[in-house]
Amino acid sequence: MESQSKINLFEPASLGSIELSNRIIMAPMTRSRAIGNLANDLIADYYAQRATAGLIITEGISPSANGLGYARIPGLYTKEQITSWQPVTKAIHDAGGKVFAQLMHTGRVSHKANMPSDTVILAPSAIAAKGDMWTDAEGMQPMPVPVTMSVDEIRNAIDEFAQAAQNAIDAGFDGVELHGANGYLLEQFLNPHVNQRTDDYGGSIENRSRFVIAVANAVVNKIGADKTGIRISPYNQYNDMPAYNEVYDTYNYLSNELNKLNIAYVHVIDYAARATEEGMKLLDSIRSNFTNTIILNGGYTKERAEEVIIAGIANLVSFGSPFIANPNLPHKLQHNITLNAPDSNLFFSAGAEGFTDYPAN
Repeated sequence: MESQSKINLFEPASLGSIELSNRIIMAPMTRSRAIGNLANDLIADYYAQRATAGLIITEGISPSANGLGYARIPGLYTKEQITSWQPVTKAIHDAGGKVFAQLMHTGRVSHKANMPSDTVILAPSAIAAKGDMWTDAEGMQPMPVPVTMSVDEIRNAIDEFAQAAQNAIDAGFDGVELHGANGYLLEQFLNPHVNQRTDDYGGSIENRSRFVIAVANAVVNKIGADKTGIRISPYNQYNDMPAYNEVYDTYNYLSNELNKLNIAYVHVIDYAARATEEGMKLLDSIRSNFTNTIILNGGYTKERAEEVIIAGIANLVSFGSPFIANPNLPHKLQHNITLNAPDSNLFFSAGAEGFTDYPAN
């Protein structure tokens, strides 16, 4: 491991096969501007404005029509979608940035009104997520009971992730991040209250982790371990993910298995884990188990980010909502410039307002 004592947020870093200009990562954030599930000029402008991040991780991009849970989220499973992303990645690279595509299958966190007519809402088990989902056609709607995935559907989903990863490379991305956090399909398999299967994909920790590991392995085999990362959120109950007793053992096992795949990074949303002694122990175990890059996320300030990097707890730190209202966030952090506040009312609207119109000063 590199000597941490001389490292700060604004120095370069290696990540897999790429070099980052700094250690400030733009976290993935759903922005709902992908009309027709396609990237567009507005999205290209948005990301190019933020290309001074050491790495941009995009909003969640679905690897499958079945994974389009939210209104106006993009995909990477058709030729048209691949083509739509090419100007985006070019704009980022032309501005000096690096970018990974986050592959997000929403699973049961979905509604048919946001999906093509020939799709199915899939999940490990037929257990609905509590809560409502925004749809452009019908307003807020309760999330329905999903269909329990067959083994063939599980295998197909694994293949879809791998093909979407290749599609991302074809679209010009530097790599992909698998969204294994925040209650979406990958995490749904990990949680025993959501995954009540009795086959090889349910029950024991090893079985509940099988789908996540299989997806990661398939992506590694398709595009390379150095271009593959994953995001996890242990103890997080977002999107109706009930707490369970085996969180520590689950993620201790998973981080060991991911290390065997030699993927580029594990991106940990750590705010829930930091709330308990067991959670802090788990974060230490993940750092010990996984020998490549650790990215931490969870309401970090410049000062806290520097602390965890100097301490060797993290190699990189990602920032979410501060990047929305501050396109040049690394510059502002480095020079202690007051940050603009984002307008949360415009986070998921369809146009440029609250998206590309924040000043860069």
